[in-house]
Amino acid sequence: MAAHATKIVQLRNGGTRRFRPQEERRQIVEETLRPGASVSQVARAHDVNANQVFKWRRQYRQGKLQGISATLLPVKVCDVLPQARGAETARRKSPGRKPGVIDIDLGHARVRIEGMADPDCVRAALEGLAR
Repeated sequence: MAAHATKIVQLRNGGTRRFRPQEERRQIVEETLRPGASVSQVARAHDVNANQVFKWRRQYRQGKLQGISATLLPVKVCDVLPQARGAETARRKSPGRKPGVIDIDLGHARVRIEGMADPDCVRAALEGLAR
């Protein structure tokens, strides 16, 4: 049997139980995240109980299905930096380099990251705020 194949186990009561690999579960969840998709229709198409798909969706959002969190945030890219104040401006400017600025507005919180941003730190901050 291939490493990523669905495993079917025969139960003592005569029934069967299907174990889907993480990659297949993630693909099913990602189908449900498409605009206009119905969880119950996707579940039926893959012969899975809709409640099981909802459980996989929770796991997906928590990063437990070996993928990036499904929480997508809108991004707006701006060419113009907001005006900085006094000493901060002089401190941030260095010859030949422009400071990077990331402004994130989540509705209930706003985060501003200036300079070189560590990706792991940014990810941790966003995951904490998205809860």
